[in-house]
Amino acid sequence: MNATSLFFQQFINGFSLGSIYALIALGYTMVYGIVTLINFAHGDIMMIGAYAGYFVLCAFGASVPSFALAFFAAMLFCGLLGIFIERMAYRPLRNAPRLNSLITAIAVELILQNLMRVLPFAGPDPRQFITPNMGVIQFGQFSIAGIKFFVIVVSIVLMVALHILVNHTKTGKAMRSVSFDPVASSLMGINVNRTIAVTFAIGSVLAGAGGVLYASAYPQIDPMMGYMPGLKAFVAAVLGGIGSIPGAMIGGIILGIAETMTKGYGPSQYADAISFGILILILLVRPTGLLGKKRVIKV
Repeated sequence: MNATSLFFQQFINGFSLGSIYALIALGYTMVYGIVTLINFAHGDIMMIGAYAGYFVLCAFGASVPSFALAFFAAMLFCGLLGIFIERMAYRPLRNAPRLNSLITAIAVELILQNLMRVLPFAGPDPRQFITPNMGVIQFGQFSIAGIKFFVIVVSIVLMVALHILVNHTKTGKAMRSVSFDPVASSLMGINVNRTIAVTFAIGSVLAGAGGVLYASAYPQIDPMMGYMPGLKAFVAAVLGGIGSIPGAMIGGIILGIAETMTKGYGPSQYADAISFGILILILLVRPTGLLGKKRVIKV
């Protein structure tokens, strides 16, 4: 493999990984943008989505239709789980001090991880994720694995769909209104509780999709699998500007490419250090992130 082909392959791998980070980061940034809460359980919702897809594939086999069914089942289940978590854990603390919600988010994360460890149909041992054979797609002298091409295409489609929903629908207008001023939004007739629940559901749907895509690209699942991707997706959200949807997309892509290029051209053990080094650098140079905006806080 010549230098050009190697660079192209590493770039595609990085773009594929970055697309997954971007999907998960969108959940972080949407929730923060509307209720200023860092939902640290988001990575574990991704893990639940991977398990949901795994059980569907075990039941129906590793065919392309079964994979599509697993994909939608994971998104649906995670969407319902996100609504449940928001209603039971976060809504009662909405007017409490910010630290209470942060501690609750960490508690929900630990509950989800340990619940999957003790459930008899899951357990602590890693499992091999089943993926259909999608072959190799050729682009001239370059080739890309079918599963990575699928990850990139599905991620882009979901991000475009989210952009349309947020900017061109009534639900999206309500979400933008509540993120700007929830009190004024309620006075204008917007159901704030429902809008926040919908935001959690959409973010969790994207996390469920990210879980299946991540397990497809790196086919092994376990109850702790969501921790590091979730943490890196949070880094991506901060890198792009927490609260900015385009920023989360760009941050995820940059982080995925940077991590993969480090593994391809340097010591692979430095990949995580590079990711968090980028976070430190952006916080020093531009604390609001690449596309973040300064907020004026009235006191």
